[in-house]
Amino acid sequence: MRHSSRPHVRPPEPGAHVVGADFARVDWWGVELDGVTFTRCRFDDAGLEELVTRRCVFEECVLTGVRMGGSRHLGTAFLSCRFDRARLFDTTLDGCKLTGSQFLGAQLRPLTAVDCDWSWTSLRGVDLSALQLAGQRFREADLTDADLRGTDLSSADLDRARLQNAKLRGADLRGASTDEVNWRSFELTDVRIDAAQAVQFAHAHGAVVAD
Repeated sequence: MRHSSRPHVRPPEPGAHVVGADFARVDWWGVELDGVTFTRCRFDDAGLEELVTRRCVFEECVLTGVRMGGSRHLGTAFLSCRFDRARLFDTTLDGCKLTGSQFLGAQLRPLTAVDCDWSWTSLRGVDLSALQLAGQRFREADLTDADLRGTDLSSADLDRARLQNAKLRGADLRGASTDEVNWRSFELTDVRIDAAQAVQFAHAHGAVVAD
């Protein structure tokens, strides 16, 4: 049985630091949060559609099943948060840090992401197809089984990212940093790569590249 929302729970004032609070099922449609820090708070099944955050911090928060469609986040950090089954369609992330967060079963497209840091995130099996993610950081991110078809990852930081069984047809990896990426763990058909990456791919498959 689904519990009713809690529209009476008001959002914190600008600059507040909230620790361990329960915001499950709150209805904060269109709310604006400025400089608020949430530490180990719960937002299970919260309605955060059209939410706007500016320079906020969510640290070790649970956002399972949260609805964030149409929300905008400017310079906000989501550090080691859980977004299981979250709906972030038509969300804008501008200069945000998502480091260490998990997105199991989350809906992340359509999504606008600019200059974001996704390092150490878990994006296993997530549909990121056709997104513009050029120049962003995915260092040591888990992209196992992710759908990256047609995704622009040019000049991205993919060092030590896990790409086992990722769908990459039509993706653009040109200029991306790919140190310690296992080139044998995914299919490169129709993937755009540069000359240096082609050499890495050849070495990974046992080829001897002549000078």
